[in-house]
Amino acid sequence: MAELQQRLQALSEEYQKAEQELQQHIQSRQRLEAQLQENKQVKKEFSGLDDDANIYKLVGPVLLKQDRKESMLAVDGRLEFIDKEIKRFEKQIKEAQEKSDKLKMEIIQVQSQAQPEQGAQA
Repeated sequence: MAELQQRLQALSEEYQKAEQELQQHIQSRQRLEAQLQENKQVKKEFSGLDDDANIYKLVGPVLLKQDRKESMLAVDGRLEFIDKEIKRFEKQIKEAQEKSDKLKMEIIQVQSQAQPEQGAQA
């Protein structure tokens, strides 16, 4: 009986860690989604500008004039990077969810094994 209790305790701790990991991945993905939306908005703003419009980039406390093509390439690069990162985190979320579900099923199995033994002792 004590062996089942120890196994159940270990599985519960592992399940809690898996759930925390899952939440961290979800939060990271949400931050990336916010960055993606911001960069999409910047790209939309760029598309509405005239070809001769001045674009400035904030570098520390200074605004530096930047070429429009260079700015567009930088935004496109960020969008591509963020998209790849979102896909990577979605894969990690899926893996963490599968791990969590597997641990949950193991916990249920151990609990169902422990119940008949508890009934026999009572």
